[in-house]
Amino acid sequence: MSYRTEPAYRHGTAAKTGILLINLGTPDAPTASAVKTYLREFLGDPRVVEIPRALWWLILNGIILNTRPKKSAEKYAQIWTPEGSPLLVHTQRQTKLLRGYLGESLGSSATAVEFAMRYGNPSVAAGLEKLKQQHCDRILIVPLYPQYAASTTASAMDAVFKALGEMRDIPEIRTIRHFNDRPGYIAALAASVRENWQKNGRPDVLVMSFHGLPRYTLEKGDPYHCECQKTGRLLAEALELEPQQYRICFQSRFGRAEWIKPYTAATLEELGKQGVKRADVICPGFVGDCLETLEEVAMEGKATFLGAGGKEYHYLPCLNERQDWIMALRTIVTEHLQGWMRSEQDDETRAASRTRALAMGAKD
Repeated sequence: MSYRTEPAYRHGTAAKTGILLINLGTPDAPTASAVKTYLREFLGDPRVVEIPRALWWLILNGIILNTRPKKSAEKYAQIWTPEGSPLLVHTQRQTKLLRGYLGESLGSSATAVEFAMRYGNPSVAAGLEKLKQQHCDRILIVPLYPQYAASTTASAMDAVFKALGEMRDIPEIRTIRHFNDRPGYIAALAASVRENWQKNGRPDVLVMSFHGLPRYTLEKGDPYHCECQKTGRLLAEALELEPQQYRICFQSRFGRAEWIKPYTAATLEELGKQGVKRADVICPGFVGDCLETLEEVAMEGKATFLGAGGKEYHYLPCLNERQDWIMALRTIVTEHLQGWMRSEQDDETRAASRTRALAMGAKD
């Protein structure tokens, strides 16, 4: 096996601690060809679709990749921005803000912060390589999924360890499993809701819509459903909502199998038919707006609710670049760096280290 070429090293260089944020991913463009490339990687992940590989290969390559890309591309085109995919843009901004906040608290030369996408670009391997280029010998992996699921968090870890398997010089690694119940995350969600209500008034019902998963994942021991329920309960408590004032449901069904219920579309339809005049919808399973939130929930969800008799529908944006969310993320990251941060070596100490290495025959 041949390993990746290691970054050039200069003796006496101060080592950094790296932080790699990982989100789900996005096509490079809102076109059928770009979406096809993205879907092939995404739906080809055995963590995402758990059916026999040979059978799924036939379905994926024979049917789905020949029919779905064009339809999905049309949806992406509706939410695409001049800067690119919303998820990519928000993740870039979150990375930049976190880099600044960590620089203020830990020192700008102590850490390096980069991001990667599990599917698409920049890849996880590219993100790790970028941190190694900045002399990071310790890297904290931060999947930007509040609730753990095998198809999201675990898949991100698969990509990390696959990339490590291609390295000769492997850095120390720490990982974050979830932050579904972290006080700062819940507080930021609650604050975003309150701010919206201060501007637009309160709804009859707050709908909390999470990404859906097949029912069998729950039955096989995936904790995702429970973690979503806890997030929803904590958010409702922070907002002092009564049980009848909110709903927890799940979106994005795919295929014919039963998925975790209740379904978001069915919930919105039911609320409309029941005479609920106004519904507000928030997606606490996403920290950045993307196709699922901006098209499926904000657009399709609105059409479903109003079509069933509802009168007013508000989609509440994800946390995106809110300061309270970035500060909460900084707290989560800082706590996971406990015992990992080193006191900076002064120039004289590093110069002495370099001198010794050169004396022993080092080239640089």
